[in-house]
Amino acid sequence: MAEHHLPPEPADERHHHNHGGKAAVHADDLKPGGRRPRRYGYYYGGGDGYCAGDPARTLCFVVLVVILLAGITALVLYLVNRPSRQAIAVTSVAVYSLSLNGTGNGAGAGGPATLAAAFQLTLVIRNPNGRSAARYDRLAAYVAYRGEPITAPAPMPPLVQDADSAVAVAPVLGAAAPPVPVSPDTAAARATDVDYGVVAIRVVVLGRVRFVSGPFRSGWHSMYARCDLLVGVRKSLQAAGGGGGGAGAGPEAPLLGNPTCAVDM
Repeated sequence: MAEHHLPPEPADERHHHNHGGKAAVHADDLKPGGRRPRRYGYYYGGGDGYCAGDPARTLCFVVLVVILLAGITALVLYLVNRPSRQAIAVTSVAVYSLSLNGTGNGAGAGGPATLAAAFQLTLVIRNPNGRSAARYDRLAAYVAYRGEPITAPAPMPPLVQDADSAVAVAPVLGAAAPPVPVSPDTAAARATDVDYGVVAIRVVVLGRVRFVSGPFRSGWHSMYARCDLLVGVRKSLQAAGGGGGGAGAGPEAPLLGNPTCAVDM
């Protein structure tokens, strides 16, 4: 008896027969290799999506390479031309006046204490950058004692400094300025320090700096330097007005220890 074979079902109908609203499972689906593997054209450029097709893939690759090279170039230029902090040192000090008037205990005991101070400093400013010149503006310096300013900020002229070079400036601080009021504790400490012959002062340098390297110019950076010094002084032979006593060391006063300067930018 001849066998009758039913015609095969179309693939779409075989996979999408619904029995009660559910997709029918064909026996061929359970066999290895029964289903046709899906293609992920989106990821491999074989369908709709970004960088689809050979010309678009090539263009995307070129754009990514250009962006990567630009980033690497910018990083190298930044590392090469990155400015370092300036180095400041005080190499000499001349104490012209450190005279105390009054005691700070009220008018009945000599009146409020005031301190007349005058110094001349030699500041050496070094630009450690080997590729960038430095330009300074709004430079000023003053002296503080026991946390209190004892001279007014003295302005200094603008400076232009070559790469990897040093420049020395010698500002005079407190000359011809009126005495400044100080606290009783500071007045008492000044008298004790002068008796011992050593005075601890802080030199503060303010200003702003910018760096120039060929066509590249940085913005202005605020600069704040603090130099802590131990200065040798001697008691003056003549007392200053008001009975407070004076102190001086002539044109030069020895710097004791190793003066250090901290520079913030």
